[in-house]
Amino acid sequence: MRIIWAGLGIISVILGMIGVVLPLLPTVPFMLLAAFCFARSSERLHSWLLTHPRFGPAIVDWQERGAINARVKRISTVTIAGVFLLSLIMGLRPLILMIQGGVLVCVLVFIWTRPDY
Repeated sequence: MRIIWAGLGIISVILGMIGVVLPLLPTVPFMLLAAFCFARSSERLHSWLLTHPRFGPAIVDWQERGAINARVKRISTVTIAGVFLLSLIMGLRPLILMIQGGVLVCVLVFIWTRPDY
């Protein structure tokens, strides 16, 4: 089972790193998933991820306080608004826009109701 958890963790890290350069793929949720998987498979990989200078602080803040940095909240909001604006410009069907808008509003509510650190 440890091998499966480690494999899932590695896949999550890869997806998270792709998300660094691809704005539509969220980085932090994949890194949180990787930390969860590594905690069940490899103390060394778990420690590496938690002490990583780029990804570690967000993971530790989430694990300890359920907190999201205010700067990250603002960036997320702008990105989400940009994605929705792009959908409007592309002329997607109203039903798709309503579903997308509803999901994005729920994501924003979740993000903005988390404490800051």
